[in-house]
Amino acid sequence: MRICLVSETWAPEINGVAHTLGHISRELHRRGDRLQLIRPRAKDGSTCEIMEEELQVKGFRLPRYSDVQLGLPAWRAIARLWQTRRPDVVYIATEGPLGYSALNVARRLDIPVVSGFHTNFDHYAGDYGMRWLKTPVLAMLRRFHNRTQATLVPTAAQAETLRSQGFGNVHVMGRGIDSQHFTPDKRDPQLRRRWGVDEHQPVALYVGRLASEKNLDLLVDTLQAMREAQPDLVAVLVGDGPQRASLQQRLPDAIFTGFIDHDTLARHYASAELFVFPSLSETYGNVVVEAMASGLGVVAFDYAAANQWIDNERHGVTVACGDSQAFTAAAVELCQHPARYGRLGRAARARIQSQRWEHIADTFLAILASVQEPLDDASHPCRL
Repeated sequence: MRICLVSETWAPEINGVAHTLGHISRELHRRGDRLQLIRPRAKDGSTCEIMEEELQVKGFRLPRYSDVQLGLPAWRAIARLWQTRRPDVVYIATEGPLGYSALNVARRLDIPVVSGFHTNFDHYAGDYGMRWLKTPVLAMLRRFHNRTQATLVPTAAQAETLRSQGFGNVHVMGRGIDSQHFTPDKRDPQLRRRWGVDEHQPVALYVGRLASEKNLDLLVDTLQAMREAQPDLVAVLVGDGPQRASLQQRLPDAIFTGFIDHDTLARHYASAELFVFPSLSETYGNVVVEAMASGLGVVAFDYAAANQWIDNERHGVTVACGDSQAFTAAAVELCQHPARYGRLGRAARARIQSQRWEHIADTFLAILASVQEPLDDASHPCRL
């Protein structure tokens, strides 16, 4: 099968979309599928070596979110590529200008399209002080995805939410975890010494963007309360973003690593005891399952990946969405009981180990194959 992947983001950019597409594309390449990639031009001029063809287009940076790049409309270039190297199916991972161009060209050329709902852009509008945009942004997303033959989401709860909002043809494609890479075996005593902790001191870890949509005020409140209850606790924050300077002022005793590479990240997970994740803007939250695979005691809202994989008090601690006081109280209580967070971490790893990327690729390919029927105008009223 020749599959074209269209995305505004790709490795080495660090985010959930790039992470998922990287794993899926490597698995498809291993199976012998022929891959195309359309994305904004890489800053370092690099290309993806497993692609049969790659089209890179001009991009632009978002205000207040400069590490995120969107591709400019490129329908002529896309049409030229597909007229000579026509894919069997197109997967559009992002709903930006480049994604719209690809969708329009695919519809005109009668190429089946599957889309991915990877980011809650309507929620982000509220997080950045533009709540009035939430309704029109949701309407835009609904129109985009309803012009595709299928929309993929990572959890059944997300699928139910989108269907209730008028999205059609929604399918669940989960996310995998490389439990050989994210494993407690990578615990690093030397790294812990650099953090200034001994073997018995608890380390509370956060991994993610340091930006408004991640509910970082609650993270600050929670880490401060944990430190008051457990004075020898050390907080480590992995990631970067526009709120880093402010967070460093508010959490002067915390360790900030910035972005780190994949191997170093696995050692950071394994060298901590607790994972504190207050975000409510995820469609999935890969970091939650990475922490689970690494054997950490997780505290998260009962939402996205945590809702799917954590039975409260069995594989971690989950709290009702939006209950900030309960979230902080749960983290404070957990950090004072090493035997309890150790037990939860062991159960979390056992729970998540079988969720392999090859199984996710099976689902992905099955959905792509299912949409490769001749397009029928009567059954696709949204056709151009």
